[in-house]
Amino acid sequence: MACSVSGVAHQHRVSAAPHGMMMMRAPHEMMTRAAPPPPPPEPELDASDFDWIGDLGQGGFAKAFSPPTIFVWIRHCAKVIKVRHRHTGEVFALKEAFNPCHDADAEEAEVLRRAAWGPSPHIVRCYALLPAGHDGGPASLLEFMDAGSLRDVLRRRGWRGFPEPALAEAASRCLLGLAQLHSRGVAHLDVKPDNFLADARGDVKINDFNASRVVAGRGAGESVLVETTMGTAAYFSPERFEPRARADSRGAMAADVWGLGLTVLEHFLGRRPVVPQVEVPKAEDWKQVICNREAPAVPEDAEASAELHGFVAACLHKDPARRARVPHLLRHPFVTQRDVEASSRALHQLYRGEPVGDVKVGRRQASMQLQSAD
Repeated sequence: MACSVSGVAHQHRVSAAPHGMMMMRAPHEMMTRAAPPPPPPEPELDASDFDWIGDLGQGGFAKAFSPPTIFVWIRHCAKVIKVRHRHTGEVFALKEAFNPCHDADAEEAEVLRRAAWGPSPHIVRCYALLPAGHDGGPASLLEFMDAGSLRDVLRRRGWRGFPEPALAEAASRCLLGLAQLHSRGVAHLDVKPDNFLADARGDVKINDFNASRVVAGRGAGESVLVETTMGTAAYFSPERFEPRARADSRGAMAADVWGLGLTVLEHFLGRRPVVPQVEVPKAEDWKQVICNREAPAVPEDAEASAELHGFVAACLHKDPARRARVPHLLRHPFVTQRDVEASSRALHQLYRGEPVGDVKVGRRQASMQLQSAD
């Protein structure tokens, strides 16, 4: 499927009569007026309409099989490049898929239609699905986020954790992205720092729907069970390591909350909170450290607020039925009691690479309205 994108779509001129001149018609024309001709169709976009600027990243998509527990790259790998439209000069991200799978691509297209088709302050916009990329696979034309991923921001900071004001702001924006996604019947299922993108305006938007599944809204009263064994094992919740793990909408969304909790904790610590003691971890190694140890938590001796301790604990409950849900987390004191102005300013400073004082969170009631995600 290909479609035109706002800003690069074809525009046609409509001529008007000179100012002050009345356009007269014959009497028979006043009785029956012909319908105006349809506007010319907007031209379809193609990957060849864009010039390469640079590479933005490359990734894959893994699935854990058990037994035996092995890690295999399946579906399609993808790379993301920065491109400029040849005629308008607009800059986009172009995600090109390799080794495509028809069923997987159809599911991702439905996810994009529900979640990313149209402007959003919380989800990276998909402007068009193109029939072929530079290397022959299907491609998605995406909004370009100029600050990179949250992991990129952490790396530019020298792997020093975010100060709490910036972390609280980032967490609130990540939550709003998940809330909007879940409200549209979609579970992301690959929530991690790489999949939250930022820009110089201070926005944080959720991205990359390779693993995502439609879990609600396919039909009236329909109960949907989806496979949850695909994604990034380092951010799997314990229940996802079960053989042929499947979940309903609530379970799949609970898996997203676990990934969010690990993301917040990672950006507080400046490192992954869960790491197997092997050079090249396999799925079984991740299962051992995630399932057989205590749930990750903010260290007791860390200079952290009680609100941050509580927020992370609410996200990282091993029992998915007892794990907090996104609407509850949006009302958590870590989010609602942040100083919105100071938190937003601290996050902007991180994006711009400016020094940010590692101060404790100044708390006051946030002015952010707890609006519906849509």
